[in-house]
Amino acid sequence: MKRLGAFIQWILPSPFTIAIILSAITFVLALSFGNSNVLGLFNSWKGALGNSSYLAFAFQMMLMLVLGHALAMTETVDKLLNRLSGYCRTSAKAAFLVSLVTLLTSLFNWGLGLIVGALFAKKVGELSNRNGWNINYPLVGAAGYCGLMIWHGGLSGSAPLKIAEEGHYLQDMMGVIPISETLFSPLNIITNLVVLLVVPLTFYLLGKRSQFALASKSIPLTAEKKDVAIPINGAQKLDHSPLFSKILGILIMLAIVWGIAWEYMSLDLKDFNLYQFVFEVFLPQFNPNFINLLLLVLCFLFHKSFNGFLEACTTAIKGSVGILIQFPLYFGIMGIMKSSGLVEILSHNLVSIANEQTFPLFTFFSAGIVNIFVPSGGGQWAVQGPIVIEAAKQLNVGIPKTVMALAYGDQITNMLQPFWALPLLGITKIKAQNLLPYTLVILGIGSLIYGSFLLFF
Repeated sequence: MKRLGAFIQWILPSPFTIAIILSAITFVLALSFGNSNVLGLFNSWKGALGNSSYLAFAFQMMLMLVLGHALAMTETVDKLLNRLSGYCRTSAKAAFLVSLVTLLTSLFNWGLGLIVGALFAKKVGELSNRNGWNINYPLVGAAGYCGLMIWHGGLSGSAPLKIAEEGHYLQDMMGVIPISETLFSPLNIITNLVVLLVVPLTFYLLGKRSQFALASKSIPLTAEKKDVAIPINGAQKLDHSPLFSKILGILIMLAIVWGIAWEYMSLDLKDFNLYQFVFEVFLPQFNPNFINLLLLVLCFLFHKSFNGFLEACTTAIKGSVGILIQFPLYFGIMGIMKSSGLVEILSHNLVSIANEQTFPLFTFFSAGIVNIFVPSGGGQWAVQGPIVIEAAKQLNVGIPKTVMALAYGDQITNMLQPFWALPLLGITKIKAQNLLPYTLVILGIGSLIYGSFLLFF
């Protein structure tokens, strides 16, 4: 497995370079098989590159990552991880607990799960170093990364959230699909529960079988922070005021609750109806903007002050560079494919080899392959979404299930694609080739779970 991991790293250039190569390949294919000329394709690419609705989506995803990362850097999260680290005295216990916490937080927000997993793994390594525990550190690091195999079926899933938003860029093709039919569908709930049970258990068994693999000197020890008194004068006191940020966070949270309650009261029901409240009022609120607002409020509540929040955002924003630079290129690819007719051509080919039962499975595996080259759920939805939706309509396959099949395929091969592991590798100082042997095991188990549910559910 180590050789396979090294080979994958050797053949894959940077994600930005892959985006450039994919753009060139798409242009050549569109010119060869599509119905447009060079100038027409260039204009389509240019128009999609700066399309306001596309760029709005890119910004939503950037903000989701930054706010999730900033929330993971709060003192509250730090204290919780410190307490949990005390239970990680063996490789099996550490891998089980780190994977479970990472999976649960990733279901809420992928940026939060990614950073919490990395910080948790690092704390376990530090504590084992100090106390002399025999911990398989790369295994624990892999456990801290496994949240990327479940995130797209969670509350920050790009595709399910986007299609639940009024005015999304594929609305003319598929309409608006509420998350009650995708993220909160029986398929997704049961599948996620199985993943939450099987994956931590797998990490536990791997920990039981693994040999001692702790390089004590390689585990980075976090230096204790020394508070330096900085003069704060005048209006700067608002920036550093713990009270001011908490008051604003509480006020916004109350406004959110009041807005949801007001919408429910507008239904003018005589008695409280839980089903209508959940499925007609509460769940329809969930879209990228609502998730970002919720994350912002939590950051206000858990950071000590606005100044602390902004410092965390300054650190977190480095991880969003890939989205900022690559998303416009993926939108350009989508523009070329739509204007040249490649969407219809590829959809027709997909329909010709699949049927109503096997189509979700084909979508799952094709999404997994595409994710290796387009390591972004939002970017992949922009490129592959129109193709699978058109094919699903032709085969009369449910669009919600098709969207979740794409989401599952996109997330599972994150265990193979090292792009999103970069923040974790930087925090834990683990090498990618040491991580991959364990993530490849999880890739196989996850593929079996998701594929089985898509085929038989």
